[in-house]
Amino acid sequence: MAFVVAVAQQKGGAGKSTVAANLAVALAMGGDRVALLDTDPQQSLARWWEERAHQPRAVALDFETPAGWRIPAAIDRLKRNHGFIILDTAPHAETEAKIAIRAADLVLLPMQPSPADLWASDATLKLAAAEKRRAVVLLNRVPASGKLPQQIQAELVRRGVAVLAEKLGNRTAFASAFMLGLAVCEAAPKNQATTELSALAAAVRAMQKG
Repeated sequence: MAFVVAVAQQKGGAGKSTVAANLAVALAMGGDRVALLDTDPQQSLARWWEERAHQPRAVALDFETPAGWRIPAAIDRLKRNHGFIILDTAPHAETEAKIAIRAADLVLLPMQPSPADLWASDATLKLAAAEKRRAVVLLNRVPASGKLPQQIQAELVRRGVAVLAEKLGNRTAFASAFMLGLAVCEAAPKNQATTELSALAAAVRAMQKG
């Protein structure tokens, strides 16, 4: 049975779609059969998928765009023959976001290390708690210098929020790869961004097992 990861964040601009796409590809490159579902009405991943069709470097993924009541039905069907299902969820407290989180084994919250993102994440964390789903924060677009990321992480820990040790830096390689319909590990396998992504995928695999 598949391990279902809902990439959820009710604040826009946190890099949710980019994280979902990159995580799905990294897990697939590790040998797992992966399904990537775009349940966000903005359909950013659907456009990424269109670009991906022209890329010979793209590893195999299954991709669907279910909405509303079709989301749990799609997950139940895909669970039978996939190792992972990654969901890009809708922003705000929309029905699709609630349904996706309810169906997840893990809720992964990308968060930029800023006070605004910290405060805005409360709604997603409350939604995950209401659905009794495990939630962890992924610090995303982390700057190379400055004390703010450590301060934000300390505040999350003080609040009792789980934070991954793995982080994704503020690297243009992620955006450049996404524009081509690729993950950074496909477009730039020797980039530091790929090293960070591989560590994130390993952390998700560890949570699947334990």
